[in-house]
Amino acid sequence: MTITPPELSVFESLESEVRSYCRGWPAVFDRAQGSRIHDEDGHTYLDFFSGAGALNYGHNNPVLKRALLDYLERDGITHGLDMSTTAKRAFLTTFQDVILRPRDLDYKVMFPGPTGTNAVEAALKLARKAKGREAIVSFTNAFHGMSLGSLAVTGNAFKRAGAGIPLVHGTPMPFDHYLDGRVPDFLWFERLLEDQGSGLNQPAAVIVETIQGEGGINVARAEWLRGLADLCKRRDMLLIVDDIQMGCGRTGPFFSFEEAGIVPDIVTLSKSISGYGLPMSLTLFKPELDLWEPGEHNGTFRGNNPAFVTATAALDTYWADGQMEKQTLARGEQIEAALRDIAREHQRSGAEFRGRGLVWGLEFTDKQRAAKVCARAFELGMLLETSGPESEVVKLLPALTISPDEVDEGLRTLARAVRETA
Repeated sequence: MTITPPELSVFESLESEVRSYCRGWPAVFDRAQGSRIHDEDGHTYLDFFSGAGALNYGHNNPVLKRALLDYLERDGITHGLDMSTTAKRAFLTTFQDVILRPRDLDYKVMFPGPTGTNAVEAALKLARKAKGREAIVSFTNAFHGMSLGSLAVTGNAFKRAGAGIPLVHGTPMPFDHYLDGRVPDFLWFERLLEDQGSGLNQPAAVIVETIQGEGGINVARAEWLRGLADLCKRRDMLLIVDDIQMGCGRTGPFFSFEEAGIVPDIVTLSKSISGYGLPMSLTLFKPELDLWEPGEHNGTFRGNNPAFVTATAALDTYWADGQMEKQTLARGEQIEAALRDIAREHQRSGAEFRGRGLVWGLEFTDKQRAAKVCARAFELGMLLETSGPESEVVKLLPALTISPDEVDEGLRTLARAVRETA
C-alpha cells in the first residue's frame, strides 16, 4: 500500500506533543466497522489494536449500535451521575444474571468514573480504608494507570517519571518468570513480610494483572496466581486483580482469573465493559468491603448511561450462551500456531512468543525490531502496537469478533512484516 502522509498541520500546530499513537500511524481515520478501519484517503487497515482493548466486539458493532441509537432516539438519559436510571438497572440486572451468578461471584458493583485508572484509584482507596494500612504491593512491569495512585503501583520508569513528585506507598515484587525460575515463587515477598527489619510495612493489598498487557504480554501461570491468592489470605492482605485490559473475555473466560480458580477480593474493569468504546469502568468487591460513606468517592461522569446501554447489549449478545469463550480460545489457537511458525522461521533472531486467548506478544533479541515490524505492518495495511518497557514486543490484540479469515490475513501480513524487517 502506498500511503501519502496526510496534512497534519492542525494536529501538529494545536494538539499537544503528548500525542503518541498518531505518530506511528500517519493517517487521518474517518470510519470503521468490525475489524476494519478506513482513513479519509480511502485506505483500509485491518485492526489488530482494538482501541488498546476497548473494542473487544469490533468497531461500530451493529447490535450494540442499534441499541445505542434506539436509546438516544427515545431521549434516554445520557448523564445521570449516580442517580437510578432504567439503563443502569438493566445493566446491573444483566451483569448479575449473565456474569456474576453463573460464576458464583458475590460482588458489589461500584461505578467509580469513566476510565480504568479511576477504577484502580477506587480499589486502592477502598483497600486502605478496609485494612487501615497504606502500603500496596504491585509487581515488576505492571501498568495500572496514569493518575498518581495508579502510577505508584506501575513499573514503567518513563511513565512514573511523568508524575513529577515522589510516588509513595507502593512496593514492587517480582512478577511470575521475572527471575527465570531460579528462586521459588514468592520467596522474597514472604521473607520481607516475616522480617521485622525488612522495611516493608504490612501491606493493605496486592494488585496484579494476570497478563501484563502494557508490560510486554507477560503471562502469569495459574499456579503462580493461586500461590499469590494463598499468600494474601495467610498474610491478611486483600487481593486486587486489575482486569481492565484482560477482562471482558480477552483471554477466553469473561474474567482472566477464572482459569486459575481464584476469587479476588477486588476486581477492576474498564475498556471493553461498555462494549462500544464508550467510557465506563467498574470496581467490584466482596460485600464485606463495602465500607464507603455516601459520596465518599465520587465523580461527575460515573454514570455514563449510553455505556450502560451498550454494555447490556454486549452481555446479552455475546455472553448469555457461553459461545464467546469457545470462539476466543479457537481464534487464539489459530494465532498461536502462526506465531510458532514465525518464531521457528526467525529463531536466529531470538524470536519468542507468548499469550493466551486473543492477546499475544512477539519479541526479538533486537529490541528495536518490534517498532520496525509495526511500522512495516502499517504500510501493508494493518494496525499493530508495541508493548513492554522498551517497546520491544509486538502486541496482537484483535477484536474477539474477528473472523478466521481476517485472523489469517493479519497473520500473513505480520509474517511478511517480520521478514521484511530482518
